[in-house]
Amino acid sequence: MTSRNDASVLRWLVAAAFVVILNETIMMNAIPRLMVDLRIDESAAQWLSTAFMLTMAVIIPITGWFLSRVTTRQAYAIAMTTFCVGTSLAAVSWSFGILVVARVVQASATAVMMPLLMTTLMRLVSPDDRGRVMGMVSLAMSVAPALGPAVSGVVLQFLGWRWIFLVVLPIAAAITLVGSRRLGNVGETKRTPIDWLSAALSAVGFGALVYGLSQMSHADASVLGITVVGVLGVGAFVWRQLVLQRVDRPLLDLRTLRTRVYSVSLAAMAIAFGAMIGSMLLLQLYLQHARHMTPLSTGLLVMPGGLAMGLLGPTIGRIYDRSGARVLMIPGGGLTVLALAAFALMDAATPYWMVLVAHVTLSLGLAAMFTPMFTMSLGSLTANLYSHGSSLLGATQQVAGALGTALVVVVLTSRARASAAQGLGETAAYLTGLHWAFGLCAAAAVAMLGLVATLPARVEVSDQEQVATHV
Repeated sequence: MTSRNDASVLRWLVAAAFVVILNETIMMNAIPRLMVDLRIDESAAQWLSTAFMLTMAVIIPITGWFLSRVTTRQAYAIAMTTFCVGTSLAAVSWSFGILVVARVVQASATAVMMPLLMTTLMRLVSPDDRGRVMGMVSLAMSVAPALGPAVSGVVLQFLGWRWIFLVVLPIAAAITLVGSRRLGNVGETKRTPIDWLSAALSAVGFGALVYGLSQMSHADASVLGITVVGVLGVGAFVWRQLVLQRVDRPLLDLRTLRTRVYSVSLAAMAIAFGAMIGSMLLLQLYLQHARHMTPLSTGLLVMPGGLAMGLLGPTIGRIYDRSGARVLMIPGGGLTVLALAAFALMDAATPYWMVLVAHVTLSLGLAAMFTPMFTMSLGSLTANLYSHGSSLLGATQQVAGALGTALVVVVLTSRARASAAQGLGETAAYLTGLHWAFGLCAAAAVAMLGLVATLPARVEVSDQEQVATHV
């Protein structure tokens, strides 16, 4: 069991994580308003999300090194202060360029906050309680993105887009000030020098790869070239880490991949995350473009799924602690496949209650998988690899999210154009593209289910498991 001080540390980290995750989705409904107020088109507006993903992809690989050098309190203060600065800048942005810069600053904080939370949780919580605590954490991590579109929809109904940030800012500032004073330190710091070549290769590789994948729907020579540069950069980064591991100085320790449970969980989570992000985008397009729902109505329709995912988190965690992972992951994978297949069969006359049921089913399936997979993957590592394992998970998720989004958009647009060329009307052709794209997500979920079926019910705690040291 965790002590009162440990629970306080986790409570403040979860509160901070809730705010920064809410920030990721809170702007979804503001894009049309921003396009009018800032006089930008859709391709420019996309940079508000692209820049966020790029920043996350560039920074996350170095957070393992960063978190090993600074104390928990220092990392928290730096991340949340940076987030508040970015939020303040976004609220007073006088141009689109400044708003993009503000989003980059916010993303920098988010890239540190999530690995910090996961690493601290693994160090503080005993293996027997990790499922329960991870379930509580998943409550915040699932409810926050679900509330984002609904919160922004309500704000935009009565106020301007700047108020989206002005509402978040005082909450973030209060959490920063109080948390920085009350947060205890966990673990010991290690003054490992940074390898600047690794940092450069990471920035070029992951940045170019995520950008290239995010622009795949406009696949011209320049986009393909950038994607190739990204692949080569990531390859060079991996090679450099293998070299540095010989002297125990990697920026991102890839010895995590030698643990089978971690590597299989990493692959399964990458597929699941890509399918989830892709299906979320497709569902928004289905509801707003094919069914002509308003952004606020769309946000309210998908909110129950996110709330169900979050509220089920503690129960899933307790089941994991008591019965292991397989009793959750196998049924969860089946629900995910079933829900995505249902989306692939929807048309312009599908009742909204069926859309709601399918989305809630998808949310429950993902909830039943993510908590056990996160807990098992990091729990299979030794304590000195926690920060590197959580950083690699974060970086892989960014790439998987970009790839999932790119693939579904390519399939959607290509099949819609082919159907239109065959004589189908605009709406019917668009729905055909959506069917194929949702079908791709369902196929990915089947592959993910095959991977999780090979995972054990529990992981054995290594004899090298280290006990957290409070400073």
